[in-house]
Amino acid sequence: MISFDTDGHRFNFRAVAVITTRDHVLLHMLEGDEYWSLPGGRVEAGEDAATAVAREMREELDIQVKVGRLLWVVENFFTSGGRPHHEVGLYFATEVPPDARILDFSMRHAGNEQGRKLEFAWFNRHELAGIDVRPAFLRNALAQNPLQFAHVVNRDTGRVA
Repeated sequence: MISFDTDGHRFNFRAVAVITTRDHVLLHMLEGDEYWSLPGGRVEAGEDAATAVAREMREELDIQVKVGRLLWVVENFFTSGGRPHHEVGLYFATEVPPDARILDFSMRHAGNEQGRKLEFAWFNRHELAGIDVRPAFLRNALAQNPLQFAHVVNRDTGRVA
């Protein structure tokens, strides 16, 4: 995975799935965290970002997805574990098969991230204001209709545990 330390910062290259349907968006929370985020993960060396999204969805949810157009290029600056992070993320519109169990809005879904539990849930895209979603720009960006391409520089002032 492309993640390394340099000049006192942790750098990550992340690929992200933006899965929306019926005005809802799929978010997940990693065990031990207190905030929601979009599913995805770090890109492997030699791997393109769209392939990384598909791989991460297979690993986390055991589903095949169709990775679509690039929505956002995000430069994300935050602090986690007392260390400043600089993350570059490519966020892709992503579709799941119409018969995928993850499309059941009535329940939360379990996933796995390298032995740590993930909880997946659907949220109304237009009602994210009261939810801790990170990066913070997502609260407004996900409410747009249709989702528009943008280059985003996000500086989260809160600390991530």
